Amino acid sequence: MKKLYEKNELTFALVWIGIYCVLQSLANPLNEQIGIRYSVSAVFCILQAALLFCFLKKNKLLIKYGLCKSSVPIHRFLYYAPLIILATRNFWNGAAINLWVVDTIFYLVCMLCVGFVEEMIFRGFLFNAIAKENVKIAIIISSVTFGFGHLLNLVNGSGVELAENLFQVTGAIAIGFLFVILYYRGGSILPCVITHSLINMTSVFANETGLTMGKRMLFQTIIFVITIGYAIILIKTLPKNQSANVNGKVD
Repeated sequence: MKKLYEKNELTFALVWIGIYCVLQSLANPLNEQIGIRYSVSAVFCILQAALLFCFLKKNKLLIKYGLCKSSVPIHRFLYYAPLIILATRNFWNGAAINLWVVDTIFYLVCMLCVGFVEEMIFRGFLFNAIAKENVKIAIIISSVTFGFGHLLNLVNGSGVELAENLFQVTGAIAIGFLFVILYYRGGSILPCVITHSLINMTSVFANETGLTMGKRMLFQTIIFVITIGYAIILIKTLPKNQSANVNGKVD
């Protein structure tokens, strides 16, 4: 793994994205065979998260990929208030118990690890690899691929319907854009990992009853306003290029 990373960081990022997508697709039918939802998914995600963290720690790459405290004062991020609001999005229509206890535990563990893995491969590896040449293109590609990656839910047996998946994709692109700005301008990927994990984990308690298309569109509009608005504020107020691994030609 280290040899591949040293040879080509972009290839390294794409290989990890491929591995992640394949394992996620394989996990869903295996979950059904075992009879415990998200059980295999959780195991796969734990293994990937552990492998990634050990690789970064062993090769002294934790700071390079933002697994550290930001040097920018917290008030410059508006105390992360917009992120806190986004983290509550799954409760905007109320809360509900949607899975059995065992299934819920596996889901929470899985989503906790998903937040870390996805942030590292999309915001960490992919963004940094492309940003060496062009930061603007890196921001676009990192955000769009992260969003389009959620199309996988249509074919991996997760049971997500088309309309719901399209909301996931558009929302993921917007949030992906915000997260990459947070990381690039703040120098720390931790706020992204924490918010991402919280959004994923709390989705198991989301109340789908009475969630009409009109409400979905309203909630999605609010998410867009918060994410894009917050990203613009950060772009305008935070210093450029706090990420330890970015030396792109275009700011």
